[in-house]
Amino acid sequence: MMNLNLHQSWKTVLQQELEKDYFKSLQDFVAQEYATKTCFPPQDLIFAAMNRTPFEKVKVVILGQDPYHGAGQGNGLCFSVNDGVSMPPSLWNIFKELENDLGIPTPASGNLERWADQGVLLLNAVLTVQEGKANSHKKRGWEQFTDAAIKAINEQREQVVFMLWGNPAKTKAKLINTTKHLVLESKHPSPLSANKPGWFFQNQFSRVNGYLEKVGKEPVRW
Repeated sequence: MMNLNLHQSWKTVLQQELEKDYFKSLQDFVAQEYATKTCFPPQDLIFAAMNRTPFEKVKVVILGQDPYHGAGQGNGLCFSVNDGVSMPPSLWNIFKELENDLGIPTPASGNLERWADQGVLLLNAVLTVQEGKANSHKKRGWEQFTDAAIKAINEQREQVVFMLWGNPAKTKAKLINTTKHLVLESKHPSPLSANKPGWFFQNQFSRVNGYLEKVGKEPVRW
Protein backbone atom coordinates (compact mmCIF):
# COMPACT_ATOMS: atom_id res chain seq x y z
CA MET A 1 0.00 0.00 0.00
CA MET A 2 1.16 3.56 -0.74
CA ASN A 3 3.04 5.19 2.11
CA LEU A 4 0.84 7.92 3.58
CA ASN A 5 3.59 10.48 4.07
CA LEU A 6 1.17 13.33 4.82
CA HIS A 7 1.54 16.28 7.20
CA GLN A 8 -0.39 15.81 10.43
CA SER A 9 -2.45 18.98 9.91
CA TRP A 10 -3.88 17.52 6.69
CA LYS A 11 -4.31 14.06 8.19
CA THR A 12 -6.47 15.65 10.87
CA VAL A 13 -8.80 17.58 8.55
CA LEU A 14 -9.01 14.75 5.98
CA GLN A 15 -9.25 11.86 8.44
CA GLN A 16 -12.68 10.72 7.23
CA GLU A 17 -11.52 10.85 3.61
CA LEU A 18 -8.47 8.72 4.34
CA GLU A 19 -10.69 5.99 5.76
CA LYS A 20 -13.02 5.74 2.76
CA ASP A 21 -12.96 2.69 0.51
CA TYR A 22 -12.06 4.68 -2.60
CA PHE A 23 -8.93 6.04 -0.93
CA LYS A 24 -7.80 2.58 0.12
CA SER A 25 -8.28 1.41 -3.48
CA LEU A 26 -6.32 4.46 -4.67
CA GLN A 27 -3.46 3.62 -2.31
CA ASP A 28 -3.32 0.07 -3.68
CA PHE A 29 -3.40 1.32 -7.29
CA VAL A 30 -0.61 3.86 -6.72
CA ALA A 31 1.56 1.30 -4.90
CA GLN A 32 1.15 -1.16 -7.78
CA GLU A 33 1.94 1.52 -10.40
CA TYR A 34 5.13 2.61 -8.62
CA ALA A 35 6.19 -1.02 -8.13
CA THR A 36 5.78 -1.96 -11.79
CA LYS A 37 6.26 1.28 -13.79
CA THR A 38 8.22 4.52 -13.65
CA CYS A 39 5.95 7.15 -12.09
CA PHE A 40 6.28 10.72 -10.89
CA PRO A 41 6.82 12.52 -8.64
CA PRO A 42 9.13 10.35 -6.48
CA GLN A 43 7.06 8.49 -3.90
CA ASP A 44 8.28 10.60 -1.00
CA LEU A 45 7.05 13.74 -2.82
CA ILE A 46 3.52 12.62 -3.71
CA PHE A 47 2.10 14.82 -0.94
CA ALA A 48 4.78 17.53 -1.23
CA ALA A 49 2.25 20.33 -1.79
CA MET A 50 0.48 19.57 1.49
CA ASN A 51 3.67 18.85 3.39
CA ARG A 52 5.35 22.14 2.43
CA THR A 53 2.14 24.09 3.07
CA PRO A 54 0.40 22.83 6.23
CA PHE A 55 -3.36 23.32 6.41
CA GLU A 56 -3.27 26.24 8.84
CA LYS A 57 -0.70 28.10 6.68
CA VAL A 58 -2.70 28.07 3.42
CA LYS A 59 -3.55 31.58 2.17
CA VAL A 60 -3.44 31.03 -1.62
CA VAL A 61 -4.37 27.94 -3.64
CA ILE A 62 -3.15 27.36 -7.22
CA LEU A 63 -4.66 24.32 -8.90
CA GLY A 64 -2.91 22.25 -11.54
CA GLN A 65 -4.02 19.09 -13.35
CA ASP A 66 -1.41 16.35 -12.86
CA PRO A 67 2.37 16.21 -12.34
CA TYR A 68 4.97 16.71 -15.05
CA HIS A 69 5.66 13.30 -16.56
CA GLY A 70 9.30 13.69 -17.57
CA ALA A 71 12.26 12.37 -15.58
CA GLY A 72 13.63 14.83 -13.03
CA GLN A 73 11.04 17.52 -13.72
CA GLY A 74 8.45 17.59 -10.98
CA ASN A 75 8.85 17.99 -7.23
CA GLY A 76 5.25 17.40 -6.19
CA LEU A 77 4.19 21.05 -6.50
CA CYS A 78 2.00 22.02 -9.44
CA PHE A 79 3.79 23.92 -12.22
CA SER A 80 7.11 23.64 -10.30
CA VAL A 81 10.29 21.93 -11.51
CA ASN A 82 13.46 20.97 -9.71
CA ASP A 83 16.46 23.28 -9.69
CA GLY A 84 18.51 22.93 -12.86
CA VAL A 85 15.59 21.65 -14.96
CA SER A 86 14.55 23.73 -17.97
CA MET A 87 11.17 25.38 -17.49
CA PRO A 88 8.14 23.95 -19.29
CA PRO A 89 6.20 26.47 -21.43
CA SER A 90 3.38 26.89 -18.88
CA LEU A 91 5.87 27.92 -16.22
CA TRP A 92 7.56 30.37 -18.60
CA ASN A 93 4.16 31.98 -19.19
CA ILE A 94 3.53 32.23 -15.45
CA PHE A 95 6.81 34.07 -15.00
CA LYS A 96 6.16 36.28 -18.05
CA GLU A 97 2.84 37.32 -16.54
CA LEU A 98 4.54 37.99 -13.20
CA GLU A 99 6.90 40.35 -15.03
CA ASN A 100 3.98 42.04 -16.81
CA ASP A 101 2.13 42.46 -13.52
CA LEU A 102 4.78 43.20 -10.90
CA GLY A 103 7.97 43.75 -12.90
CA ILE A 104 9.60 40.66 -11.39
CA PRO A 105 12.20 39.25 -13.83
CA THR A 106 12.08 35.55 -14.67
CA PRO A 107 14.20 33.66 -12.10
CA ALA A 108 16.96 31.23 -12.97
CA SER A 109 15.09 28.32 -11.39
CA GLY A 110 11.51 27.18 -11.86
CA ASN A 111 11.43 25.64 -8.38
CA LEU A 112 8.36 27.09 -6.64
CA GLU A 113 9.13 25.75 -3.15
CA ARG A 114 9.65 29.36 -2.04
CA TRP A 115 5.98 30.05 -2.85
CA ALA A 116 4.81 26.93 -1.01
CA ASP A 117 6.79 27.95 2.07
CA GLN A 118 4.85 31.23 2.17
CA GLY A 119 1.42 29.60 2.22
CA VAL A 120 0.76 29.06 -1.50
CA LEU A 121 -0.73 25.56 -1.84
CA LEU A 122 0.44 24.29 -5.24
CA LEU A 123 -2.03 21.44 -5.58
CA ASN A 124 -2.55 19.21 -8.59
CA ALA A 125 -5.99 17.63 -8.97
CA VAL A 126 -4.21 14.30 -9.56
CA LEU A 127 -1.05 13.73 -7.53
CA THR A 128 0.71 11.00 -9.54
CA VAL A 129 1.39 10.13 -13.19
CA GLN A 130 3.12 7.43 -15.24
CA GLU A 131 6.25 8.49 -17.11
CA GLY A 132 5.46 9.97 -20.52
CA LYS A 133 1.70 9.54 -20.13
CA ALA A 134 -0.16 12.68 -19.08
CA ASN A 135 -3.43 12.01 -17.22
CA SER A 136 -2.59 8.32 -16.87
CA HIS A 137 -3.72 8.32 -13.21
CA LYS A 138 -6.88 10.37 -13.62
CA LYS A 139 -10.23 9.03 -12.44
CA ARG A 140 -8.61 6.68 -9.94
CA GLY A 141 -9.65 8.63 -6.86
CA TRP A 142 -7.21 11.50 -6.64
CA GLU A 143 -9.80 14.01 -7.81
CA GLN A 144 -12.15 13.05 -4.97
CA PHE A 145 -9.31 13.39 -2.47
CA THR A 146 -8.15 16.81 -3.70
CA ASP A 147 -11.75 18.03 -3.89
CA ALA A 148 -12.04 17.10 -0.21
CA ALA A 149 -8.93 19.19 0.51
CA ILE A 150 -10.45 22.19 -1.27
CA LYS A 151 -13.73 21.74 0.61
CA ALA A 152 -11.85 21.62 3.92
CA ILE A 153 -10.06 24.88 3.12
CA ASN A 154 -13.34 26.45 2.05
CA GLU A 155 -15.15 25.42 5.22
CA GLN A 156 -12.46 25.74 7.89
CA ARG A 157 -10.31 28.65 6.71
CA GLU A 158 -11.13 32.31 6.10
CA GLN A 159 -10.15 34.70 3.30
CA VAL A 160 -8.10 32.38 1.11
CA VAL A 161 -7.38 33.23 -2.54
CA PHE A 162 -8.11 30.49 -5.09
CA MET A 163 -6.41 30.90 -8.49
CA LEU A 164 -8.26 28.74 -11.00
CA TRP A 165 -6.36 28.49 -14.28
CA GLY A 166 -8.07 26.76 -17.21
CA ASN A 167 -11.37 24.93 -17.51
CA PRO A 168 -10.59 21.87 -15.32
CA ALA A 169 -9.56 24.16 -12.44
CA LYS A 170 -12.61 26.39 -12.98
CA THR A 171 -14.90 23.42 -12.30
CA LYS A 172 -13.69 23.62 -8.68
CA ALA A 173 -15.30 27.04 -8.26
CA LYS A 174 -18.54 25.35 -7.20
CA LEU A 175 -16.74 24.04 -4.09
CA ILE A 176 -15.80 27.54 -2.90
CA ASN A 177 -17.86 30.10 -0.99
CA THR A 178 -17.06 33.38 -2.73
CA THR A 179 -18.44 35.48 0.14
CA LYS A 180 -15.61 34.35 2.43
CA HIS A 181 -12.84 33.69 -0.12
CA LEU A 182 -11.51 35.35 -3.30
CA VAL A 183 -11.71 33.34 -6.53
CA LEU A 184 -9.65 34.46 -9.53
CA GLU A 185 -10.33 32.64 -12.80
CA SER A 186 -8.28 32.88 -15.99
CA LYS A 187 -7.10 30.97 -19.03
CA HIS A 188 -4.51 28.25 -18.44
CA PRO A 189 -0.86 29.37 -18.82
CA SER A 190 -0.24 26.61 -21.39
CA PRO A 191 0.80 27.97 -24.82
CA LEU A 192 -2.39 26.40 -26.20
CA SER A 193 -4.50 28.94 -24.32
CA ALA A 194 -2.20 31.60 -22.87
CA ASN A 195 -1.81 33.37 -26.20
CA LYS A 196 -5.56 33.92 -26.39
CA PRO A 197 -7.10 36.76 -24.37
CA GLY A 198 -7.53 35.83 -20.73
CA TRP A 199 -4.10 34.84 -19.39
CA PHE A 200 -1.70 37.72 -19.96
CA PHE A 201 -2.31 41.16 -18.45
CA GLN A 202 -4.84 39.93 -15.88
CA ASN A 203 -2.85 41.39 -12.94
CA GLN A 204 -3.63 38.29 -10.89
CA PHE A 205 -0.54 38.36 -8.73
CA SER A 206 -0.97 41.98 -7.67
CA ARG A 207 -4.68 41.30 -7.06
CA VAL A 208 -3.76 38.42 -4.76
CA ASN A 209 -1.42 40.60 -2.74
CA GLY A 210 -3.88 43.49 -2.64
CA TYR A 211 -6.53 41.19 -1.19
CA LEU A 212 -4.16 39.60 1.32
CA GLU A 213 -3.04 43.01 2.56
CA LYS A 214 -6.65 44.19 2.79
CA VAL A 215 -7.56 41.25 5.06
CA GLY A 216 -4.43 41.68 7.20
CA LYS A 217 -2.30 38.86 5.79
CA GLU A 218 1.30 38.98 4.62
CA PRO A 219 1.53 39.39 0.82
CA VAL A 220 3.33 36.73 -1.20
CA ARG A 221 6.91 37.49 -2.26
CA TRP A 222 6.45 36.14 -5.77
